[in-house]
Amino acid sequence: MPIGLQSKSMTNMNIKHSVFSTIILFVFVTNVLGQSDSIQEKGLKKYWNSLFYGNIDRTFEKKMDMSFVVAPCYTKEGSFGIGGAATALYRLDRKDSIMQPSDISLSGSATINGFYGITIKGNNHFKGNKARLSYRLQFQHKTLDFWGITYDACNVNPISEYTKRLVNWESDYVYKLTKNIHVGAALNIKYADLAKMANPAYLEGQRKAYFFTGLGVSIQYDTRDFILNPKRGIYFMAREIFYPDFMSSYHKTLFNTTMIFDAYNRMWSGSVLAFDLYGQFNNQYTPWPLREELGSGDSRMRGYYGGRYIDCNQMTAQLELRQHIYSRIGCVAWMGCGTVFPSFDKLKVEHILPNYGIGLRIEFKHNVNVRIDYGFGKDTAGFLFQFAEAF
Repeated sequence: MPIGLQSKSMTNMNIKHSVFSTIILFVFVTNVLGQSDSIQEKGLKKYWNSLFYGNIDRTFEKKMDMSFVVAPCYTKEGSFGIGGAATALYRLDRKDSIMQPSDISLSGSATINGFYGITIKGNNHFKGNKARLSYRLQFQHKTLDFWGITYDACNVNPISEYTKRLVNWESDYVYKLTKNIHVGAALNIKYADLAKMANPAYLEGQRKAYFFTGLGVSIQYDTRDFILNPKRGIYFMAREIFYPDFMSSYHKTLFNTTMIFDAYNRMWSGSVLAFDLYGQFNNQYTPWPLREELGSGDSRMRGYYGGRYIDCNQMTAQLELRQHIYSRIGCVAWMGCGTVFPSFDKLKVEHILPNYGIGLRIEFKHNVNVRIDYGFGKDTAGFLFQFAEAF
């Protein structure tokens, strides 16, 4: 087994026990603290109601229906620390019973080794259901394994290490033209730099720090019933973003194309069959911060170490069966494949990597799941712990 994958497998084993202990604490703390002020007022009865009925939609009663958890965490990269997460549903118009609620979530962790990060993301549905703002803000400071910035380099280079610092903002504002067709505008801002690089030659002459500002347009066809946990519908999105040289620290204007096709269909009672086809395409000379990292983002190629394979373009496909089991509990199984590549003329069939796995679902808020996935890939496997479905 390659050294890098061996390191990743050891990391997953260390994470495993932490994930299970966090899940147990998660279920308890979420229900107790989610409405702590009300519990103090109404006592034990309110506590039991929040414990057993925390998944009931209360967005018509509250301005912000929120739950959160704080728990110890451990990873091999960061050692011991504290992790936390919170999610909330809300409605700008609580008289509109047809429009799906807006959502916002926050997650983060900090460890004794200086490994920390925080992510804020959400979907805001404006009154009248004519427009939506989707966004994600990330702050990260992480010491990570590193193999290079191309598929070929990542496939042969021995494992190295660097410290990555990242500030990233991604947003899409879409306006509804018809019932299902939307047009939108995108704004991306990213700053990334590398420090304490064990092997600077892995950057292949590129700089250690870059700043980018991207502007874009998109068109979407969307019939999903609920963004965070679709049961039916189709979602298609085509987006083009350009990064002008005068708005970035790179000497060339860059272009990025994203294509997504998702479909959801009920099979039998309590089941949903979900399909996801994803493509992200960049210029061949794109710098490392804008390149595609297989397995990053916790939605596609689950189980791969984010950054184990890096290159200019990425294509993935996955098919997932979701099954409700009992009350607020469900499970999933998926299979898929994907790869990264420098350009279409250098896309090789033998570089396509497998992906499959199983997962547990717990309804944390109304129609919003906590997902615990265990994914497998080529000589690798790993846990993921996130809010909402993968796609």
